Amino acid sequence: MSHSPLADCVPAIGQHHGYPPRFGWLLKAHNALRADPLAFQRPDATVTLGVGSSMVGAIRFWARAFGLIAPTAGGAAPTARGHWLLDEEDGADPYLEDHASYWILHWWLLSAERCQVPTWYYLFALGGRSRFTRAELRALVQRAATDSGWRAPADATLARDVSCLVTMYAPTVASPDQPRASIEDVLTNPFRDLGVLSTAPQATFDRRDRSHELYVHRTAGHSAPDAVVAYACLSYAARADGGRPGAISLSRLATGTASPGRVLLTDTAFLRKALTRAAQRWGLFDVVESSAGEDMLAYAEPPSALASRVLAAHYQRESGPDAP
Repeated sequence: MSHSPLADCVPAIGQHHGYPPRFGWLLKAHNALRADPLAFQRPDATVTLGVGSSMVGAIRFWARAFGLIAPTAGGAAPTARGHWLLDEEDGADPYLEDHASYWILHWWLLSAERCQVPTWYYLFALGGRSRFTRAELRALVQRAATDSGWRAPADATLARDVSCLVTMYAPTVASPDQPRASIEDVLTNPFRDLGVLSTAPQATFDRRDRSHELYVHRTAGHSAPDAVVAYACLSYAARADGGRPGAISLSRLATGTASPGRVLLTDTAFLRKALTRAAQRWGLFDVVESSAGEDMLAYAEPPSALASRVLAAHYQRESGPDAP
């Protein structure tokens, strides 16, 4: 870990207002801003979005954190990526019905040039640990924040942040994170289906209560489609090596900070298999062995362009989300 572990993150915690992204929120934000760049600032924003006042800011936060909207002069507007995914007439998956879309959103969230969720980044993009108590995670994020030159976040702020993270990925009925949650509340959190995180169940007796423990499933990414794996690897290569044609080692793709292996929760062996299948299917790149015997992802064109072409092929679109 570098001296500034959260250098790629925005130095702010808890901007989600305590709400994880729910079914339909991203499309609500997209449609509202297509119609009116000032939609979130209007007095009737709650009516336009169909949510309570406390959720308006959360919807705007998550749409921006995923890179689907961006600020404009006085307001906000969908990005090219947002249009590609969410346009109801010709978007790739406006209702997010494809399991791949949630893996892509998870990747966009954590691989953003300035990640908006530092606690998420610490848990998934930096470390390789699989088990934390909530207190341990709070302390580690607090230390990472101070090591990055930030003002130390309050423990209560971090506790709410961790609670939101858990509700996003591992919601349970009547859990410590959402004590009044019903099964309907749980089902409104679509990222639970990625299977990346779980909590220990509450035991009958307090002395055996392990509900404060979190488990990161470091092989959850084995369920990610090959197109998502290839897209993430090529996108990472584009940032890591300046976007030029060339090659990158699979070990770097598996273990580098904010790499596909870290963020998508998988390993070198799985990356090799998924990339080999993708290479055979689309013929856009190759998995080769270097003169030193190291497995490499090789590409004869700029990897960012190839990444877009992979997703275009998966969603049967003419172009991908990052096409020039």
